[in-house]
Amino acid sequence: VEAQENNEACRALEFRDAHYTVCTFDPARTDLRLFHADAAGETYGGFDALTRGLWRRHAFLEFAMNAGMYHDDLSPVGLFIENGVEKRPLVLSGGYGNFHLLPNGVFHFGDGKAGVTEAGAYARSGLKPRFATQSGPMLVIDNAVHPRFLPDSDSLKIRNGVGVDVHGRVHFAISDDRVRFYDFALLLRDVLKSPNALYFDGTISSALMPRLGRNDRLFPMGPIVGVVSRLPE
Repeated sequence: VEAQENNEACRALEFRDAHYTVCTFDPARTDLRLFHADAAGETYGGFDALTRGLWRRHAFLEFAMNAGMYHDDLSPVGLFIENGVEKRPLVLSGGYGNFHLLPNGVFHFGDGKAGVTEAGAYARSGLKPRFATQSGPMLVIDNAVHPRFLPDSDSLKIRNGVGVDVHGRVHFAISDDRVRFYDFALLLRDVLKSPNALYFDGTISSALMPRLGRNDRLFPMGPIVGVVSRLPE
């Protein structure tokens, strides 16, 4: 996948008889941020409220996507760091659901660089990113597909996630068809060349891609990742 300017960042891909939309950004050249709640502590819960909040600050979203699992009150399940402030701690314990289909991991970025790191390795790393969100499971771990994924699984869902390739570019992918974990992981590893990739969610997966006329509004969401641009003076 070649490096692309923001206005060409999102495109359609077909892989293993399924359709995907992928948006690629260079974190050194884009204002990539995580969002959850406004200054008053009100959870955005979706792209429209976030868009309105940014508009009041003379900024807008080039792209956005749900970015990690959340509780019923929309609070993040695992680690969440926004502007250098840890809002939720890293979770290393087991439990029920996809988040705890270990290993899970952390998508982190800041200072023009981004990464996806398995949660245990993140805990040992000493990393202090400006932004981070924990989700799970990992899709790809050091070029290996998650060991629990089955090539013939009958669990098919709309899915979204993120990978960082060997050049440091961030690939956000969302399936347009219902797909299995295994095939989604192969897309991130083999097509998008991401040696580490992280699952964000399934079924509720949503994206905002203004240049493609897409603004998903079907489901509430907790953490949101977005690319922000300033309005011209």
